[in-house]
Amino acid sequence: MTPKQTLLRGRVLDFSAEPQDPEDTGAYDYIEDGALLVADGMILAKGSYGELARQAPQAEVIDHRPHILMAGFIDTHLHFPQVQVTASWGSQLLDWLNNYTFPEETRFADGAHSAEMAGHFMDLLTAHGTTTAVAYCSVHKASAEAYFDAAAARDMRMIGGKVMMDRNAPDGLLDTPVSGYDDSKALIARYHGRGRGMYAITPRFAITSTPAQLEMAGALVQEHPECYVQTHLSENHDEIAYTAELYPQARDYLDVYQSNGLLTEKMLLGHSIHLQPREIDALAETGAKPVFCPTSNLFLGSGLFDDAGLRDRGITNAIATDIGAGTSYSMLQTLNEGYKILQLQNQKLHPLRAFHWITRGNAQALGLEDKIGTLEAGTEADIVVLDARATPAMDLRMQRAETLSEELFVLQMLGDDRAIAQTYVAGKPMKPVS
Repeated sequence: MTPKQTLLRGRVLDFSAEPQDPEDTGAYDYIEDGALLVADGMILAKGSYGELARQAPQAEVIDHRPHILMAGFIDTHLHFPQVQVTASWGSQLLDWLNNYTFPEETRFADGAHSAEMAGHFMDLLTAHGTTTAVAYCSVHKASAEAYFDAAAARDMRMIGGKVMMDRNAPDGLLDTPVSGYDDSKALIARYHGRGRGMYAITPRFAITSTPAQLEMAGALVQEHPECYVQTHLSENHDEIAYTAELYPQARDYLDVYQSNGLLTEKMLLGHSIHLQPREIDALAETGAKPVFCPTSNLFLGSGLFDDAGLRDRGITNAIATDIGAGTSYSMLQTLNEGYKILQLQNQKLHPLRAFHWITRGNAQALGLEDKIGTLEAGTEADIVVLDARATPAMDLRMQRAETLSEELFVLQMLGDDRAIAQTYVAGKPMKPVS
């Protein structure tokens, strides 16, 4: 039986390379009356509406004009158990963890609570146009099971892992080097590569892991090179100083991970703000990926991420919301705040590069650009529909917008979940139609 075909009609924008400047039209395809032919969770074809309508006359047409069809957004660093402490009165990193995050995460020992929160979490992501995310679960195996089960129920390509942490946290949030290894190993066997799920080995950060635990995490990386690795690096000066006290033999913060065999091209290092020259050299040599988290960096007063400096060294930077120290699930609002942080350093984030970053760019950071982040035929049908006139303020501004770049910048600076007209995950609409 031939799978049902759907033809999504609208203005199609798809990146094939990172735009170098506003005039770099060779980096993307823009089809004014375009369409995507979708079936069985995959994109079969991209082209003009007239051409694809003739090619697939039996396809159901869903007309999203005048909106833009783009690859679904990808969020590369966020914390699933923090959904109910987002927007808690702020302090700096270590106080915030102790006052809000750790007490909240103890609740995720309860499988029913984890399942309920996982459902809300996935729904919030898709409501904001995010179709793939890389998330930290709590230390409890049940939280990771709930996370992956909720993703599988929606057929979402999600990456995640239970945090490994065996010190400097409440008793209800501690595992051991052995239990952290065993639980992670079991979760990898159950979820990595099943459907669209992918596992990330997740030592939370140096402060909450003993040397023995990081050695066990390194063993997991050696045994499972197909998995991602995620942790935190150099977010806050106090954090860096405390790490130096705990690991006096390390050359620097990054060396704590590097000496345990954790640095690979599949490693995602949240924040990476206050880096030493040797650390930057090591990132460039190993291909590990810093992750820019602008809204949380501003919320916690952590510092300014040097995107241009790292890029000049050939390092691939990802970008992310960092819910719950981050204050919005929206990758559009993440671009908004990222633009401002870069402005403070005389660095520019043009809207064409910005939208490449949260689609194909983050897919490249994950090594998944052959599956997600583009609208090419043969890739997974994760698609977002963008409405640049979603609010009165946006509509008023759009009356004076004359170019595609201007429209994208309106979305980048003024957009949020209201600008997401629809989100398709594996070809299925996720937002209720009003």
